[in-house]
Amino acid sequence: MKEVCLETVSPASPRVEHGIRILTEALAECGYRAAAASRPLEWDTYRADDKPVIVVGSRSESRFFGELEARDVLLYHTGEPEGEGFYLTVCPGGLIAVVGGSDTGALYGCQELARCIRRRGSLPHDLAFGDAPRFALRGPAIGLQKTTVEPPRQTYEYPITPDRFPWFYDRGLWTDFLDMMLEERCNVVYIWSGHPFSSLVRLADYPEALEVTEEEYRLNVETFRWLTEEADRRGVRVVLKFYNIHIPLPFAEKHGLPLRQHKPQPLTADYYRKSLAEFVREFPNVGLMVCLGEALQGQIYGAEWFEDVIIPGVLAGLGDKDKAELPPIVLRSHAIEPETVIGRAIARYPNLYTEAKYNGESLTTWTPRGKWQKTHRHLASLDSIHIVNVHILANLEPFRYGSPSFIRKAMQAAKYRLGANGLHLYPLFFWDWPYAPDKAEPLLRQLDRDWIWFAAWFRYAWNPDRDPQGERAYWAERIGERFGGREAGEALLDLYDALGECAPKLLRRVGITEGNRQTMSLGMTMSQLTNPERHMPWPDLWESQSPAGERLEEYVVRELAGEPHAGETPVDMLKDVERHAREAAEAVDRARRLVRASREEFGRIAADAEAIRLMVRFYAEKIQAALLILQYKHTVKGRFFERNELLQEAADWLEKSVESYRELARLTEETYRFANSMQTPQRKVPFRDGLKYRHWTDCLPEYERELERFKLHVRELGEGRLPEALLRREEPIPPYEEAPFVLHSRGAETYKVGKGSRIFTDGNIHIVGCAEELEGLTGIRFGQTEAAKDGFVLDVEFDRPVRLLVGYFNANDEQWLKAPSLEENTHADDQGGYAPILRKGVKPYVYPSVNVHAFRYGAGRHLIDFGKGAYLVLGAVPESQPLRPREVSHKGDGVDTLDWLFE
Repeated sequence: MKEVCLETVSPASPRVEHGIRILTEALAECGYRAAAASRPLEWDTYRADDKPVIVVGSRSESRFFGELEARDVLLYHTGEPEGEGFYLTVCPGGLIAVVGGSDTGALYGCQELARCIRRRGSLPHDLAFGDAPRFALRGPAIGLQKTTVEPPRQTYEYPITPDRFPWFYDRGLWTDFLDMMLEERCNVVYIWSGHPFSSLVRLADYPEALEVTEEEYRLNVETFRWLTEEADRRGVRVVLKFYNIHIPLPFAEKHGLPLRQHKPQPLTADYYRKSLAEFVREFPNVGLMVCLGEALQGQIYGAEWFEDVIIPGVLAGLGDKDKAELPPIVLRSHAIEPETVIGRAIARYPNLYTEAKYNGESLTTWTPRGKWQKTHRHLASLDSIHIVNVHILANLEPFRYGSPSFIRKAMQAAKYRLGANGLHLYPLFFWDWPYAPDKAEPLLRQLDRDWIWFAAWFRYAWNPDRDPQGERAYWAERIGERFGGREAGEALLDLYDALGECAPKLLRRVGITEGNRQTMSLGMTMSQLTNPERHMPWPDLWESQSPAGERLEEYVVRELAGEPHAGETPVDMLKDVERHAREAAEAVDRARRLVRASREEFGRIAADAEAIRLMVRFYAEKIQAALLILQYKHTVKGRFFERNELLQEAADWLEKSVESYRELARLTEETYRFANSMQTPQRKVPFRDGLKYRHWTDCLPEYERELERFKLHVRELGEGRLPEALLRREEPIPPYEEAPFVLHSRGAETYKVGKGSRIFTDGNIHIVGCAEELEGLTGIRFGQTEAAKDGFVLDVEFDRPVRLLVGYFNANDEQWLKAPSLEENTHADDQGGYAPILRKGVKPYVYPSVNVHAFRYGAGRHLIDFGKGAYLVLGAVPESQPLRPREVSHKGDGVDTLDWLFE
C-alpha cells in the first residue's frame, strides 16, 4: 500500500477533522495509506518527503499557505477562496493543496478531492479547480410535527417525546441524513416545532412550563446537543423554528391563559424572554427562526414581540459572550410585514435573515411574478440575507418528484427574479417525516425514496447556473448508478422531467389555491372548476405563482366573444400536460428494458407515472366537461331548457373522468396509504376534512354521486322539467333563530339587524339590503374609526353554545378587518366559520358588500379580539341552527352559477 502524507496547516477543527476522515477513506479505497509528515511543513521543506503530500486548511488561518502565495507557488486562476469556497491545486513539487476560505470550505475541498481520487482511482497529477456556493444558506426543514391534532392542544402543539417522535432519538437516521446533507453541501438544517422550549429548557421561575418528564427532558437535551455537534462537524448549523403565539399547555392551564397568544402580555412576555435566554445558554450555536404571524393580530404585534421579547431574550442568554458571531435569527415573513420589523431590529441584532415562500405551499412555476415577486425583492433589498422557502408541496403529494430541469430553473428564478440568497427546502411529505406514504413493509424512508428531490435542489442551491447539456449528462450518470447503467439513467431522467411539469401546470390554471387547503392529486369537484368563487379561491395562485394566462371561465367568455386569448390558457395547459404524460409513459417503456438494478423501486416509480397519467386524464376529461358547462352558462343565460346538447356532451366527459378516477383509485389502493401528509380539517379541496378524505378511494363515491346528480338534472331539463333547486328558488327564506347574549363591551350597543339599521356607532351608514336569514337578529355596533385604527375587543357572554355571525367587508382597504385565511393562518378554521355562509349577505349604504361568517363559541364569557379593522357583528344563533351557505346577491350568481346541476 502506497503512503501519502496528509497534514493540516493548523490545529484541526471538527469540520476539518471530518474532511480529513473523508479523504482518508477515499485514499484507502484506492490503495493509499495516510500518514503524518516526517517534519513540520514549511514552504522550503515540503519537498523533502519522498511521499506525496496533501495539505488541508483554512486560508485565513494558514501561515504555510500565505508563504506559498507570497512566492507565487500557490496561485488561483479563479477567485481566491472565501467563506465556504475552496481551491484544489497541485503545486510545484507535487504538493496537493486543499485551500478553504474557512473550515467549512476546507471540508468541502476535502470532499471534492475525495471524489476526484475515487473517479481516477489514484492521486491527481494535474489539478486546478476552485468552487464556491452561489447561495449563502442551503438546507432542508424537518418537522417535529404530527399529521393530526391532540386536543386540548391545537395545531403544531406537540411536546417532544419518544412516543410522539421516536425518529428524533434515532441517531442512525440522523447520521444518514446529515451525511446526505454534507454530500449535497448543505450548511443548515431547520427543525420546525410549535413551541420547542417546553421540551428543551427548564425554568426555575416557571417549572410548570416543562411539558415532558424529567427523564424525557434529559434525553431531549442529550439528543439535541449530540445533533448540533454532529451537524457542526459536517458544516451544518441547526436552526430551531417556533411560533411566538404558542405557550405550553400546563403553563396556560395554571395561569388561565388561552393556548395562542396574539399579543405580548407581561406574564407571557417574561416567560418567552426567559425561555429564549435559557435556550441560548444551553445551545449558544443554534440559530432561531420565528413565525410572528399565524395569528389574527400578527400585523399589529409582530414588531412588539420581536423587538421587546425575542431579541432581548436571545441577548440575555448570550450575556457577556463574544458577540462577533451572533446566532442567526430568521424572521419568517408569513402573515406579517417583515420590513417594518427588520428595519427597526437590525441595528440591535445585525445577524438577521428573512424568509418567504417560493410558490406558496405548492410548486407551480419558475417565473413567479406579481405582488409576491415584489415582496421577495423588497425583502432581498433589506440589510439581511433573504431565503426562499420551498414549502409543503401540496400539489406534488404523495408522488415522487425529481425534475432537475424544473428545479434548476426554479433556483435560477429564486436568484434572479426574487433576489434570494438562501434555500429552505421542505421534504415532499413533510408532516409524516421520516416515512414516505407508499404502502411498503417496512415503511420507506423519505431520505431514500426522495433522494433526487434533495439532490437536485441542493445542487442548484450551490450553483444554479450550470450548463443544461452538461447537467443532462450528470443526472443520467447519477440516476444510472442506481438503476444499472447510463441508458437507464437517461430514460428515467426523461421520465422525471416529463412528470415534473404535470402537477405544476394543472394547479396554476384551474386550482383553488397554492396553499395546503387543497390536495390536488385527489381531484376537484365540478363546482370548484366552474364556480371557484364559492370555494374562496386564492388570487395569488394565478396573479403571482403562475405565468400570465386565463382561468376557465375567462377563457370561455373570450372564446364566445371572439376575443383574442392572452398568455397560458386552460386549453394550452391541457395539451401540454397530456403530452407530458405521454412522454412519461414512453420513458417508462424505454426504461423497463434498460433497468438492471433497484427494480422494486423502479416498479414504484412506474406506478407513480401511471397514477399521474390517470390524474392528468381525469383532469383533462373533467375540464372538457367544465368548458362545455361554462359555455352553456354563458349562452343560455337563464333559459335553462336551451342548448341541452352541451350538457349531454358534458355528461359524457364527466362520466369518462369518473372512470379514469376509478382506475386511479384502484391503482393507488395498492400503492399508497394516503394522499396528503396533513390530515386535518384545514384540508378543504376537493372535500372538507383531510382525515376523512385522505385517499382516492374515499373521494371516489363523492365523484360518482356528483355524476349521478348531474345526469339526473340534465335528464330533467331534457324532459322539460326544472330541477327542484330551481323550483325552490322563489320560496320564502325563514329568519335564523336567535341565541340570547349579554354584551359587556364598553362603547358598544345592540341593535336590530334589518334594512335602515345603522351598523356603526359613529357615522350614519345604514343597511340598504340584507339576507332574509338575518332580519330581526340582535347585532352589536361599535365605533368604525376605533376598530379601523386599533381594533375592537368584543366582550360577550352566552348561556349556550352559539355561532357568532361576523361580517367582513368585501374590500382590501386597510380599514377593514380581513377574513380568516388558511393560506396565512393555520388556526383560521379552529372555530369553524372559515367559509362564508352568506356571500354578500349585507349591503350597506355606499360601503362594500359584506360576507357573513359563523364562528363557534361555547357557553360562558368570551373576550374576542379579531385584530385591527372594522367589521360587523350581526347576531348569535344556536349552534344547532342549520346554516345553508348561499349567495344572497343573484346578479350573475345564485342559480346562474349552475351549482344546482351537481347538487
